[in-house]
Amino acid sequence: MANLLLEDIEYLVEDTPRGMWRRYVYPTGARFAEFKSRATFLGWPVIHYTYGKCPETGRRIVAKGVLAVGRLAVGGVAVGHASLGLVAIGQLAVGILFGLGQATSGFAAVGQLALGLYFGLGQMATGAIAVGQFGFGQYVLAQLGFGAHVWSPAAADPVAVDFFKSLAGMFGIG
Repeated sequence: MANLLLEDIEYLVEDTPRGMWRRYVYPTGARFAEFKSRATFLGWPVIHYTYGKCPETGRRIVAKGVLAVGRLAVGGVAVGHASLGLVAIGQLAVGILFGLGQATSGFAAVGQLALGLYFGLGQMATGAIAVGQFGFGQYVLAQLGFGAHVWSPAAADPVAVDFFKSLAGMFGIG
């Protein structure tokens, strides 16, 4: 098999009114695809989507856009295995405002490991308000919790109980 890095790559290019697709299929059947919208915001494409490894470099392209979708994604809303954005969704999600994923962070974070500045919900959660199996924060509802006001099977701080009951009442629960 020839080394594709030494050859000119012939992409299937589709120029649509909304943006441009660039696609390639390797001899093995593996695919590469990239879409960039024509519309931009602050110099970033509104939508940037990537899939597979770029045949020119042999590496994954980082999706960068207002809405970025790819294995690696950076943007306003970033969706990918590893993502960074105002809102980040992925296995490793670093969100400025909100993160959702297996290991995530943000002002508010929801995930297995949720490192929230203000709110964390997950198996292991941190935040001013932390809810999880293991919780660390100011107001904690957890099986095993550490913080100023903890509601757990071992202890029920009255301040924490009142806080979480009023929080549940705001959402029409209980």
